[in-house]
Amino acid sequence: MDAGSRYPSDVAFTGSVKAIQARKGSRDAYAKMEQGLGWKTAITDDLKAFIEAQISVFLATANAEGQPYIQHRGGPPGFLKVLDARTIGFVDFRGNRQFISSGNLADNPKFHLFLIDYANKQRVKIWGAARVVDGDDELVAKLMPQGYKAKAEQVMLLNVSAWDANCPQHIPQRFEAADVTRAIEERDQKIAALEAELEALRAASLQP
Repeated sequence: MDAGSRYPSDVAFTGSVKAIQARKGSRDAYAKMEQGLGWKTAITDDLKAFIEAQISVFLATANAEGQPYIQHRGGPPGFLKVLDARTIGFVDFRGNRQFISSGNLADNPKFHLFLIDYANKQRVKIWGAARVVDGDDELVAKLMPQGYKAKAEQVMLLNVSAWDANCPQHIPQRFEAADVTRAIEERDQKIAALEAELEALRAASLQP
């Protein structure tokens, strides 16, 4: 947590946010949340599994003037790796080389990571501070997804200060094309097996 923060959720629930919550009638409920279990600061086993299953996430940063920027990051499952209870690391693959996120982090290390699983209607929000690591071949080798055809530009290390899991309300349910293809193939195999079994039963019934 930042110095002066009383609760992990204070990373998002600023004084202005709490004033609006009070005006609109939700402050009491969130105050109870803060005094109870509240938001977490350490990566749990469940969160680790969720993070490392993602293939598409969104990383938000802001520059020195406060201008926000959101960048998509993607890769095979496991391209995001939990290194310990407070650290997430990933290889920043070479792309258009604008380096907006990198520049923002040089001025302002705070980040927000947004992860959403459409199939299971789950989303997780993560806050913290990040840094870019250049020229560390050993770290790149540790974090690079095996067999993935991409060129490493650098590594990003995200130090987690707070995280929260949202409710599934209003999340549209969508499925990855590979998952749909696999489900259709499994269905077709079952149909073929049932048709073969049915044909065998028919042949047996025709025997004298």
